Amino acid sequence: MSKTLSSEQALSRLQQLCSRAEKCIADVQKKLHDWNIPEKEISAIIKKLQAQGFIDEARYAKAFVRDKNRLSHWGTVKIKQALQTKKIPAALIAEALQEIDREKYQDDLVQLLQRKKATLKAASPAEAAAKLLRFALGRGYEYDAAQEAIQKG
Repeated sequence: MSKTLSSEQALSRLQQLCSRAEKCIADVQKKLHDWNIPEKEISAIIKKLQAQGFIDEARYAKAFVRDKNRLSHWGTVKIKQALQTKKIPAALIAEALQEIDREKYQDDLVQLLQRKKATLKAASPAEAAAKLLRFALGRGYEYDAAQEAIQKG
């Protein structure tokens, strides 16, 4: 069920929404489409939100990377793909990913795989290593980082 709002109501709601949590342009566009706002008004609303500082793609990308890495334990591959689906420019994605501390990233991966290893049922060490590798790749970690973490753990 979608409701129709006026442009002023939509702008006001989005200002409230963006002040509570970081949003990207794609998220805002989806909301505006859900509210049946005409296309020409969508771009005007987005420009106003950007001018007022409610939307900032670089700030969004950095917050997204930080949250997904620290809280969800996603690897850089999965984070990058998620940001690409939200149409964040590649330069901003690369800049945001640079903020990840590589040493802590690798340590977190080792701990994540150790926790996973404790719950695995495998007939041989090779089978366990293969399952851990698949798990790490599914979480978006790079192949080399996953291999290194498995060998450490």
